Amino acid sequence: MGSNILKTQKNLMKLILSIILCQAVGAIGALFTSSSISIWYSQLVKPKFTPPNWLFAPVWTTLYLLMGLSLFLILIKGKEKKLKRTLFIFAIQLFLNGLWSYLFFGLRSPFYGFIEIIVLWIAILFTIVKVFKISKAAAILLIPYIVWVTIAAALNYYILRLNI
Repeated sequence: MGSNILKTQKNLMKLILSIILCQAVGAIGALFTSSSISIWYSQLVKPKFTPPNWLFAPVWTTLYLLMGLSLFLILIKGKEKKLKRTLFIFAIQLFLNGLWSYLFFGLRSPFYGFIEIIVLWIAILFTIVKVFKISKAAAILLIPYIVWVTIAAALNYYILRLNI
């Protein structure tokens, strides 16, 4: 009985830390984004399919939550050898996620942002494939993320083209 409580407490801590880690990446990205929205981003020519600015924060917050839940499932279901590799790949895509905000909004570079978002998209796809081998549910939780990044990549591309 005592070991079940410890396992439950350990899993709860893994859940909380997984969500906090992913949300922290979002918060760091938001630092670069928020300072550029009204000054720089609002001045760019954007395609007609650009979502309204108010939509980005709730969508990304939800996506980071889903990433955190996916990470939690990886942590509790993964076997040591596969787990280390998968966590490394997950960490890379998470880093690339934050890097995009810095490149696009921080440096105000749609060009660097576009190059990087292509690499990010590939990293997310690779992550989904690797995660699927550990937990199908964890992989499914990442599907909305790659869909949104696909939209973001298209948006980034058109912003680049329209503002050359």
